[in-house]
Amino acid sequence: MSPPTASIELAPVPASERIAALDALRGLALLGILLSNVSGFAGPLLELHDGIDPALRGGDYAWSAFVYIAIRDKAWTLFALLFGMGFATMLGRAQTAGRGFAAIYLRRSVGLLAIGLIHAWLIWAGDILVTYALCAFALLALQRWSAERWVALGGALYASGIGFMLLIAALLAVPGVAMGGAEDLAAAQAERAVEIAAYARGDFAAATAQRLSFFFEATVPGWTVMLPLTLGLFLIGAGIARGGALADAGAYRAQWRTAIAWGVALGVASTVASVALDPAPAMAVFGATSVLAQTLHTASGLPLALAAIGAVALRLRDGARWPLRFAPAGRMALTHYLAQSLIATWALYGHGLGQWGRWSYSELILAALALFAAQMAFSAWWLRRFRFGPVEWLWRAFTYGRWPALRVESSAR
Repeated sequence: MSPPTASIELAPVPASERIAALDALRGLALLGILLSNVSGFAGPLLELHDGIDPALRGGDYAWSAFVYIAIRDKAWTLFALLFGMGFATMLGRAQTAGRGFAAIYLRRSVGLLAIGLIHAWLIWAGDILVTYALCAFALLALQRWSAERWVALGGALYASGIGFMLLIAALLAVPGVAMGGAEDLAAAQAERAVEIAAYARGDFAAATAQRLSFFFEATVPGWTVMLPLTLGLFLIGAGIARGGALADAGAYRAQWRTAIAWGVALGVASTVASVALDPAPAMAVFGATSVLAQTLHTASGLPLALAAIGAVALRLRDGARWPLRFAPAGRMALTHYLAQSLIATWALYGHGLGQWGRWSYSELILAALALFAAQMAFSAWWLRRFRFGPVEWLWRAFTYGRWPALRVESSAR
């Protein structure tokens, strides 16, 4: 006869059992991702990682510099670490309760993949969810590993992604290898023009065709670097969470303080070196210096994200309340991430309000901040009445094979 707990499946976690730091950090990361994505909503995705736009002036240039230096590559890195932490937290609770995990997490990952493909193909081509879902399958395959092995493999994978980028930079330093001729520039400008025409003036069919083209011609080849980087971050985050450093930050105060000090030092140094080498590295036509600058900028994300996690976790442990303002948005991160894409593309694309090219960069950033403020307020209102965000509820229904209770009982409010 099977143990009584063997038939009990993993279920949605009650709000009272959630880790506050995880939700707060997820909300902060969501804000950073929105600000990072503004240029991708309002301009060619091929230029999303091109650095500080030298054509901007005044406040527009200042905002572009701030987003690139302080947020770009830091926000998505933080979110990836948190994804791994969430995985380890779910796994630990399932093991403690003697509940099934593999089948549920597999369905959860399949659901995320489906949502990601819908997002990438029908809403916005700059999607990250498909990449996350693919790495989630790998996480599941490694679920029996120890925290130490997770961190070791994660560090190796992340280093391999950074190393591959450094190798490209080295190869481009060889005379005659670096791109940048007139023919290359003309091809890049033609691709840019096609993308702008599809999004700024095209109908929904034209925009969808461009999204599909970007997915198969840019996103999929980009997995050569993005998959090892993302899975590496997932595993590092999972290892940290399994050790209890997030749930009981006070017990790891010395380690977190070390991570904060070294993380800030290394992250700032790497960012400064990147900007000093090339403040506007271009993806379309590039050379050794621009790729090295992009590599250093990408590498700055991990130490600074770890420092941010430690700082917020310790501040919460010491009684600070301000990070909790972001927690409701963090609990509804998937809903808000999709809503940001829907609202931005509807406002800017030709099949919506057609505002592409009519807003300055400063206006776009201010609109993004206003949108996130509205999302924070909506999250607080919604979660007083409902247990999950709308998309999170649908995702859980698919994951668990039944409709979870949505409304908060009046006695629990």
